[in-house]
Amino acid sequence: MAKDVEKNKPEETAEGGKEKKKGSKLKWIIIGVVLVLVLGGGGAGAYFFLNKSANKDAQKPPIGAVWAPDVFIINLADAEADRYLKVVMNFELSDPLAVAELDVMKPKVRDMVLSVLTVKGFKDVNNFEGKQRLKEEIAMRLNSQLTKGKVVQVYFTDFVVQ
Repeated sequence: MAKDVEKNKPEETAEGGKEKKKGSKLKWIIIGVVLVLVLGGGGAGAYFFLNKSANKDAQKPPIGAVWAPDVFIINLADAEADRYLKVVMNFELSDPLAVAELDVMKPKVRDMVLSVLTVKGFKDVNNFEGKQRLKEEIAMRLNSQLTKGKVVQVYFTDFVVQ
C-alpha cells in the first residue's frame, strides 16, 4: 500500500508539472497577444495621425497673387452721426498678371471701392454678415473690370469705425 501511495505522489507532481507548463504557455500567449495589439494599435494610430497631417497640407489651396491698394478713409452714410471708416484691404487674385492690370487701373479701382463704401452706414458694416457682403460686393465690382484673372478673395487687414 505504501508503494501505491508513492506511485500516486510522483504522478500527481508530474501532472502538477504539466499544469505549470500549460499555465506558463498560456501566460506567454496572452503576453504575446497583448504585445501585438499594443504595437499594432500604436502603429495604426501613428499612421493615421501622420497621414491626416499630410492630407491637410495637400488639401490647402495655394494663395494666389495678392495686391494691396492704399488705405481707404471715408465718411459713412449715417444721418444721425458723423462716422468714419478706415479700411486696409488686400485682394487675392487668380492670376499674377492681374496685379499689373490693377496697378495700371489703380485710380479706377480706388473709385470703385470708394463708391461701394460711401453708401454704407454703420449698421451695414458693424456685423460679420455686413462685412462679408461688403467683401463680395467689392470683389464683384472689380471682377467686372478685370480682363486678366479675377479677385478670388478680399481680405480686410484693418477695419476701424469711429
